[in-house]
Amino acid sequence: MVRRSDGQLPSAGTDHPTIRPSDHLLAGGANTAFRAISEGAAIALDAIQTNKLRSTLTILGVVIGVATVMAMASIVDGLRAQILNTIEVAGPTTFYVMRFFSQTPLNPDALPREVRIRPVLKPEEADAIGRLPEVGYGSIWIQLFEKLEHQGVRTQIVTVFAADARYMEIQGGTLLDGRFFTAAEERSGAAVAVLESTTARKLFGNVSPMGRLVRIGGRPFTVVGLYRTPDNIFQPPSQEIAAVLPYEAGRRFFHYDDTNALFIVVKPRIGVTVADAEDAVTIALRQFRKLRPADPNTFDLITQDQILDIFNKLTGVFFLVMLVLSSVALMVGGIGVMAIMTVSVTSRTREIGVRKALGATRREILWQFLVEAATLTLTGGLIGVIVGLGAGETLKRVLGFQSGIPLWSAFVATGVSVGIGLAFGLLPANKAARLDPVEALRYE
Repeated sequence: MVRRSDGQLPSAGTDHPTIRPSDHLLAGGANTAFRAISEGAAIALDAIQTNKLRSTLTILGVVIGVATVMAMASIVDGLRAQILNTIEVAGPTTFYVMRFFSQTPLNPDALPREVRIRPVLKPEEADAIGRLPEVGYGSIWIQLFEKLEHQGVRTQIVTVFAADARYMEIQGGTLLDGRFFTAAEERSGAAVAVLESTTARKLFGNVSPMGRLVRIGGRPFTVVGLYRTPDNIFQPPSQEIAAVLPYEAGRRFFHYDDTNALFIVVKPRIGVTVADAEDAVTIALRQFRKLRPADPNTFDLITQDQILDIFNKLTGVFFLVMLVLSSVALMVGGIGVMAIMTVSVTSRTREIGVRKALGATRREILWQFLVEAATLTLTGGLIGVIVGLGAGETLKRVLGFQSGIPLWSAFVATGVSVGIGLAFGLLPANKAARLDPVEALRYE
């Protein structure tokens, strides 16, 4: 023991601080863990380079599974962004009145009784709603699905709206040429149409469609205007919005489903909340239909939030299915990792025996092989993230979606790939850790 100049023993807090043995153990433990991880990773990378084909086939399942998850997450994110942009264009306050709302379209030839007893929506009801002090816009629309044709050139089945001249206030868009139909044409149901610019190019090429005839569902209509939809409007394949007609023309000339395709569009007046506008519309429709206080509503109100909620449920199911399918590929990759690690343990039995003879513990051997398995799957996971992001971006460009990269899915996919390595590498790693050093040294 070293004494101070005054002959006293040093006390705590003096020039000779007490060093606890646990400090050395903690520092040594951290260094040992880091060394084990780095050695395991180096051995795994060396195994990949030595057995390129075997390692590539092993991690291929992980790459496919992670890439599928990434691509699907990118597409779902793009779809959601498009829906949100469309709601933003139409206005988050816009809501709809329908005869009966169902998440799946009803068969118009076999409607359930609860739908048949409800009256069909009428233009007079839309006019009454539009006159309410709480409402800034109220009009009845029809959604038609028809083919357009001009001189033998046809489109696929597209969406055609029969609405009024204020259509673009709700759906957005830019009038490029000509005009929308007049009030007289709306009332008389004149055979006039406003074409969407993309559809016009398909049918007329570089020729101006203004004043020319186009057949919609086999009926001739004169083109009086040309407009362009907003770039961010959500248009699923085969539901491209191609033309707008006067409501009365749609009602007279086309057969349509008055349950699924007929609805009243309502936009509250500026400064009025959606809830207040919905209450006013509900009261007005109940009075118009002479419903008693005890009678239930014979119509449904659908808000943008409800539409978004339905979309979230649909994409949630879609994404869940994709996760299940990609999990199969990840499972195959995990089994491959287990197989290659088992082969690795067998081929390196003598090496394991030497390490144990030199003092390596069972825990160190177990940790080495777990890190090696995790490194294999992490490599596959990182490659899968890159491939998945590329595939997702390509699909979004093809489909015309605009959204950012879902980084959360990259972290999740990478974490899952490492977890698969640890889970499926546990069995061969445990086998290596349990080897008897004497028997391992005798192994040929």
